[in-house]
Amino acid sequence: MNILTFDIETIPDVETARRIYGLDGLTDADTARAMYQQRRQETGGNEFLPLHMHRIIAISIALRRNGDFRLWTLGTPKSGEAELITRFYEGIEKYTPELVSWNGGGFDLPVLHYRALLHGISAPRFWETGDTDTSFRYNNYLSRYHWRHLDLMDVLSGFQLRGAAPLDEISQMLGLPGKLGMHGGEVLDAYLNGGIEQIRNYCETDVLNTYLVYLRFELMRGRLDLELYRNECLRVRKSIEQANKPHLHEFLSAWSTAFDQVRSI
Repeated sequence: MNILTFDIETIPDVETARRIYGLDGLTDADTARAMYQQRRQETGGNEFLPLHMHRIIAISIALRRNGDFRLWTLGTPKSGEAELITRFYEGIEKYTPELVSWNGGGFDLPVLHYRALLHGISAPRFWETGDTDTSFRYNNYLSRYHWRHLDLMDVLSGFQLRGAAPLDEISQMLGLPGKLGMHGGEVLDAYLNGGIEQIRNYCETDVLNTYLVYLRFELMRGRLDLELYRNECLRVRKSIEQANKPHLHEFLSAWSTAFDQVRSI
């Protein structure tokens, strides 16, 4: 079983904004503020940018494969966007995993599509729909109702927007840590202040929350029995303990109570 859980972090694509809105001469910070102002005017108050106006600065991965669980963030803090996206799609080419996300169908994957288009990045396995591999005809990464990409938020909401919930709240509902270190709205300021490591760490904890919600979902739909579920949680816990990273140990400490509850189900 190859399960790849992922999450991305983004900032405004100021270069595209300068071309579209004629914002030459502004700093990155001022360009981003102008983008938010433009968006508020377009929407009547909502400043969340269109998906093609995001630039990816971090992609974190949790890979469950061949009895192992591994968590990491692609590239290095100095890696450019094209390298991060290339590495993401290379993982799909290599492992053909089941993808797991929280709102990946509504945000992460469309952003990856636009940014791969911008950088000219090839990803034939990801875009396969059965023309060269018939096993993808009825189960591919692109269809909302297929399982090769499992968007947990979409599935748990019954594919109803009114039923959608934030990962942070569902994680805390299950006794998981939820958001640690920052929230999405703080990413741009952290990036402008040189906090890319903090952003990468934050992205990893989001992936951990997502993967642990996924394990509970697998228990609910019967693909894991209770013993296997506990073992998978223990596998994650041991991986975190061995990582020797402060943000993961903070996650582990916050998860301890819920983990004890899991063992007592």
